[in-house]
Amino acid sequence: MSEADGPRAFTDAPRARVNAPSAALLRLAEAYGIAAEYTGWDGGVHRSSAQAIRGALDAMGVSSDDDLTCQREVDRLAGARALRSLPPVVVSREGSTIEVPVRAPRGSSIAAMVRLESGEIATPDIAEATVDPPDGGSRVLQATILTLPDLPLGYHTLEVVAGPGSAPECCSIIVTPERLSLPEFGRRPWGLTAHLPSIRSTASWGIGDLADLRDLAILGARKAGADFIAVTPLCAAEPVPPLTPSPYLPTSRRFIHPLAIRVEDIPEAAYLDAADRALVAWLGETPRKASLNRLLLDRDAVWAAKKSALEEVAKVPLTAARQAEFEAFVADQGPGLTDFATWCAIVESRADGGEDGEWPQDFAHPAAPGVRDFREAHRDRVRFFEWLQWVADGQREAAQEGALRAGMRIGVVTDLAVGVNPLGADAWTLGKVLAHGVGVGAPPDMYNQLGQNWSQPPWQPRALEEAAYLPFRDVVRATLRHAGAMRIDHILGLFRLWWVPGDNPPEDGVYVRYDHEALVGILVLEAERAGAIVIGEDLGTVEPWVSEYLDSRGVLGTSVMWFEKLSDGSPKPPEDYRPGVLATVTVHDIPPTAAYLTGEHVTLRESLGLLTGPVDEIRAEANREREAMTRMLVDHGWLEPTAREDNDAILIGLHRALLASPCALVGISVPDLVGDVRALNQPGTNNEYPNWKFPLCDGHGAPVTLDALFDHPRARALLEAIRR
Repeated sequence: MSEADGPRAFTDAPRARVNAPSAALLRLAEAYGIAAEYTGWDGGVHRSSAQAIRGALDAMGVSSDDDLTCQREVDRLAGARALRSLPPVVVSREGSTIEVPVRAPRGSSIAAMVRLESGEIATPDIAEATVDPPDGGSRVLQATILTLPDLPLGYHTLEVVAGPGSAPECCSIIVTPERLSLPEFGRRPWGLTAHLPSIRSTASWGIGDLADLRDLAILGARKAGADFIAVTPLCAAEPVPPLTPSPYLPTSRRFIHPLAIRVEDIPEAAYLDAADRALVAWLGETPRKASLNRLLLDRDAVWAAKKSALEEVAKVPLTAARQAEFEAFVADQGPGLTDFATWCAIVESRADGGEDGEWPQDFAHPAAPGVRDFREAHRDRVRFFEWLQWVADGQREAAQEGALRAGMRIGVVTDLAVGVNPLGADAWTLGKVLAHGVGVGAPPDMYNQLGQNWSQPPWQPRALEEAAYLPFRDVVRATLRHAGAMRIDHILGLFRLWWVPGDNPPEDGVYVRYDHEALVGILVLEAERAGAIVIGEDLGTVEPWVSEYLDSRGVLGTSVMWFEKLSDGSPKPPEDYRPGVLATVTVHDIPPTAAYLTGEHVTLRESLGLLTGPVDEIRAEANREREAMTRMLVDHGWLEPTAREDNDAILIGLHRALLASPCALVGISVPDLVGDVRALNQPGTNNEYPNWKFPLCDGHGAPVTLDALFDHPRARALLEAIRR
């Protein structure tokens, strides 16, 4: 949803007027990339409060108690940058001449080389210039290292020695593609979008799993001609109950939750003795029966049963070849996997004691003494959690291979969540690379008029740069693993994020800027290497140039039909949609189309107290929106005039219209295939609504299993219209 057109009017709430930032605080905010104001969805310019700015600075470890402190922090930052020998990282595009400033005491001789990712050595040219440091201290020699303009794509290291006997200093050089290469498909690809846990087969243990993902892809390709299956994040949740239901609040974005494993598909399961095989079958009996009812998904019960079964299978010795594959996986994943597995084992051991987030100092981070001792004492349990990741990775690989063999041209589309659980594994392992004490969210918009706080710690911009963006690269690389494409949830977070400090209400946050050239560059570099497509969710409060920039780098955007409007509020004709996008009728954050057509999105928000205006006016506006949409369908010949009140016909008409657009990809929501009316997720709620807990059901509330999905009458009608 782009920013509304129209005049820019300042919006000064009483809170903002009495809590206005001083000039010194604004200078400090600017130095750390914190915005003093932003343009909202309503076209008005909203000013950031002093409280929100100070909260963001505090999360960065910067003091801002008074104006004198603010000025000292500004001077300290400028001095630290001026006296630094090398920047921590330089990100450039292929074909560009890279200039790296080097500072050393006057009279020092500079020697430099570039160690390429391949191991080869390149020698840069050196141009010297003497400059005065801004702090008025001793003069320094500044040398500009000119690297080769044809430096290859990848991650390289600049090594500099300033004078005989000096230790070498290093700077990461990252060379990224100018633009991500997009495949030439000919016929425009279309596919299905789904929340995997809700898509269950008769073989599922009460939750859709990676075998169901494989089968959904195969059936979608063979029975419907789909080219991809896009799923919500498969990221890891907690190793012990209660499990967080939201896929967008994972404990780790690098690893998969073993809840998604199909126990029977593990090769070692075939070698269980009769008693253990009977035990595994018994453990799965009750969860499999749950796949046939419409009750809310019970992740905790399923995980309890599945974890016990996995422990039995893990006892079966690996063959020599399988053992070699497991060891290679562990080595390839590096210390990150061991740290994650250690965190899982620690959390499991503390399940009955201690409070969340209050670990002893000896366990404060992966290198703490207590953690080292724990890892040694519980080596087998740490190994078990590493084994779970290896098994899950293999089943995700099988899903992608099955999709491609069945004829899909893209296959699995994975999803990268915007953040992680503040008490999760990534928050523990990444430490100061994440900013603590603030939550990522979104300012008020048309659909969430109170704003949002997703409670996730954001990247700390300067700390991420100091780490040469390695944690970000690891997350992107993990998401692209065994996938034909990836969706970036809230891709605006690569440009700026809405930080909500402490106990502030969601609307009292502040935008913090990121180095989008570096982050998007690394994103397209990893996607280029994986041969994958990248789709950015560029909805919400979007600055107009952001979508243009992403398009210039080969990153597709997102178009949701209900959000596409002309300046007068009427529906935008699909032929005028942006070409470089994934287009869908709906999205997981609003009710399915069958419910949207009946105004259920208004009823739901009213029942949850999320409306900020009179319900009658909002419902009347929703009715006008529906009427305008059906009028557009009739005018273009996508809906018969006599079918204006036929919601099934309107659903088909909406998708016919979408297929008439120039969009690069078109997605169809699996709930829309069967007429499900329940929203998977209602933003702005937590326990008030059973988010992410609904299994797939049809419009009458009857559960629909994967086995019967493509034979459902509604699905057949919609898919036939697509084929025509």
